[in-house]
Amino acid sequence: MHLLFSSEETKISVITEQLRDETVDISGYIKGVCKRIKQVNPEIHALLPEQGREKRLLAEAKILQQKFPNKANRPPLYGVLVGIKDIILTDGFETKAGSALPSHLFKGEQASLVTKLKVAGALIVGKTQTTEFAYFEPAPTRNPHNLAHTPGGSSSGSAAGVAAGIMPLSIGTQTIGSITRPAAYCGIVGFKPSFGRIENDGVIPFSISVDHLGFFIQDISGVNTVAQVLCNNWDSYKIRNTVQPIIGIVTGNYLQQADAEMIDFFQNQIEHLKQAGFSIKKIPAMENIEQINQHHKNLNAWEFAQVHSKWLKSFKPLYRKGTIELIEKGNTISQEQVERAKKEILTFRNSLEQLANKHGINLWLSPATTGEAPKGMPTGNPIMNLPWTFSGLPTLTIPAGKSKNNLPLGLQFAGQFNKDEELLGFVKNIYKHLK
Repeated sequence: MHLLFSSEETKISVITEQLRDETVDISGYIKGVCKRIKQVNPEIHALLPEQGREKRLLAEAKILQQKFPNKANRPPLYGVLVGIKDIILTDGFETKAGSALPSHLFKGEQASLVTKLKVAGALIVGKTQTTEFAYFEPAPTRNPHNLAHTPGGSSSGSAAGVAAGIMPLSIGTQTIGSITRPAAYCGIVGFKPSFGRIENDGVIPFSISVDHLGFFIQDISGVNTVAQVLCNNWDSYKIRNTVQPIIGIVTGNYLQQADAEMIDFFQNQIEHLKQAGFSIKKIPAMENIEQINQHHKNLNAWEFAQVHSKWLKSFKPLYRKGTIELIEKGNTISQEQVERAKKEILTFRNSLEQLANKHGINLWLSPATTGEAPKGMPTGNPIMNLPWTFSGLPTLTIPAGKSKNNLPLGLQFAGQFNKDEELLGFVKNIYKHLK
């Protein structure tokens, strides 16, 4: 059985058009996806189990057809199947957050991003597996490229499901590296918009000061289609208006956090882009990366503890070891450390943007991960993603090659705050030269 699957029907940029103009029959599309779910999901565990999934989806599709009989008036994601990370409240679905805690603790209003997807015509194929409360205790999900390796976390099922072709679109969250890292490990596209560009209501928080929402797809050309639905004040014209970008590379301690194979791969990619005519500038930055890492981790731990301390008192036996350790660590963080970390977010963001302006670069390029997807259950190291999440800058991750073990490797691009559209335009330009 082939666990990886890519076809026209798994690409957002194609399937949206095919469903709207009925080149692809919506019922046949759903039946085909559900057949693949039955074949593949028992191997990769991307989606949470659901009885009667196909029957439910067919009924929802019929309602959608009745609501939009005119092809010309159909919304942008008409009939598209989307997976929702199981920390996001979704009407009709239980939320468990990858935990053993009772689901009634997490009931509430549906997340506005889910409502936006439904208004745009998307159908929820199901909830996707996540690590416990989006931290490090792993989900059962496996990497479709090699079942012995992790797909990354915490958005494990969202990334693996898109890579395996059982949904063309899935939603994830990122507090350190939970969109970028799984996207890279699974060889797909991951988009993390600027902090706050997608509302985070209806999401079980990890660290509210740095939690980001984003999504996974197979094709970079589909990012604009989805972003128009999910991102506030999205302006597609800004994508078309971009020029060939000047690329900045962070030198020094930050890059040295990656392993030797990844650094070699990254240097080869830089040379390839130079040969393709791109201007690349190496810029000393993040000399204080260890302090930035610590500020972020302190803030994460403290805010995580604020969410979970009340539940831990009643349900400690149901929590897994690593999650308890983070809560207990969070309780040791002082208010002074928290306030300093919060202030550092804006200071750090401003310093990066000042450097970009000083050197005339349009975006930053860095390795998406420290290396290939690790073997076994550990979800991998998100350290290469941390500063871009801490700063709140938008990132776009693309597949760019394979490791010596034939596992995907990715590149991570970071733009300027709230200039997500320009970032997409620049990366689309670059991507043509990396294929």
